[in-house]
Amino acid sequence: MAKQARAVQTWRSIVDAAASVFDDYGYERAAISEILRRAKVTKGALYFHFASKEAIAQAIMDEQTSTVEFEQEGSPLQSLVDGGQQFAFALRHNSMARAGTRLSIEGVFLGGPHPWGDWIDATARMLELGQERGEVFPQIDPMVSAKIIVASFTGIQLVSEADSGRADLREQVAEMWRHILPSIAHPGVIAHIKPEGRVDLAAQAREKAEREEQEARIAAEAKGAGSDPDSGSRPGGAGLRGGGSGRGPRAGGTGDEGDEEPAGAGVAAGGGVA
Repeated sequence: MAKQARAVQTWRSIVDAAASVFDDYGYERAAISEILRRAKVTKGALYFHFASKEAIAQAIMDEQTSTVEFEQEGSPLQSLVDGGQQFAFALRHNSMARAGTRLSIEGVFLGGPHPWGDWIDATARMLELGQERGEVFPQIDPMVSAKIIVASFTGIQLVSEADSGRADLREQVAEMWRHILPSIAHPGVIAHIKPEGRVDLAAQAREKAEREEQEARIAAEAKGAGSDPDSGSRPGGAGLRGGGSGRGPRAGGTGDEGDEEPAGAGVAAGGGVA
């Protein structure tokens, strides 16, 4: 069990570190040595989980979709808008989202599925649900409209990155929806849709940061009081809890990381290892 937990943590460290490297340098210029440095793992541990740089890049592109959750209750169109705004926010604050997008735009298909496939499929499903609930015009082809929406979002975020470093991306995505919604949705439905999203994610993030800062301050004060020899008691272990989520290490990866490297592990196709 301890080995499995360590394997999960190592996998997570490698993927997170690789995301920051791909975000900074792109696929071709990303060096395995830099991923190792940021992940603080050995080469053996990295190749225990990933056969090549390509495999790491594919894991990141698979992972980026986890930054968005489409609510199934309520308005499907509003949920679709909210999901787009979630990803817009992630592109500003989450290296996994930025790296996955950059890898997709660079055309690193890696012999796997279409890089936009998950986004298109998820969008099409929400449009189909919208049709079932009477929000989306029945004559609309969900897959065709989904491709247009994903392509529009991709182009808008690229322009926003060039114009403002994505600082205006929330409003630009809202404008995208103001143009697209009339072509796919009933007017009565559009009147109730909030193109900016139902939640101000930036304000929500600030509130969370303020809460965590306050909790940390209280914990530090409690710890200081507990170290006072005249206090007569010591407080419990107050503190913050952290953690991350991930899909986990390679299936069957319960052995000792770094004990051996598979044949050819030192060579990464499609860009090489620096």
